[in-house]
Amino acid sequence: MSQIIGVEQSLTNVEDALKAKGYEVIQLRNEADAKKCDCCVITGQDRNVMGISEPVIEGPVIDANGLSADEIVQRVEKIFH
Repeated sequence: MSQIIGVEQSLTNVEDALKAKGYEVIQLRNEADAKKCDCCVITGQDRNVMGISEPVIEGPVIDANGLSADEIVQRVEKIFH
């Protein structure tokens, strides 16, 4: 089973990079989307606006602020490997 990575809508470069590595990626629109994910990638400034925080999902939340798409992919890979 592949891991489902939730990615904030503004992070299309991250979404593309994760898909290229074979991850299933969904766009995060609300808390219900986040609950379907094994891991979420968000921008720090939207953490409170979207209501996505560690308690909402079982898996980790990666703050994409200041990270390149490649750095985010590396963090996701560390989580699942």
